[in-house]
Amino acid sequence: MLTEQTIDRIIEMAWEDRTPFNAIEDQFGVSEKEVIKLMRLNMKPSSFRMWRKRVQGRSTKHAQKHTEVGTRFKSSRQKSISHNHISKR
Repeated sequence: MLTEQTIDRIIEMAWEDRTPFNAIEDQFGVSEKEVIKLMRLNMKPSSFRMWRKRVQGRSTKHAQKHTEVGTRFKSSRQKSISHNHISKR
């Protein structure tokens, strides 16, 4: 049985675009279908529909759809950052 705090965290992770369903399953043992069920039960119908429309087919939510597994966004300025400050140009 999931606690209310755990359900809140699962919903929060599911709402984030960059968190794949596999990460939720690894951490909480809840499958994608179970996450969808939790979302449906704990959200307003309009919010659920909006979320569902947004995540359906999204490659970042489905790890098996990633074309480049393990790649993440990296700022073009990141290479010039060192020791928490931006280098002079």
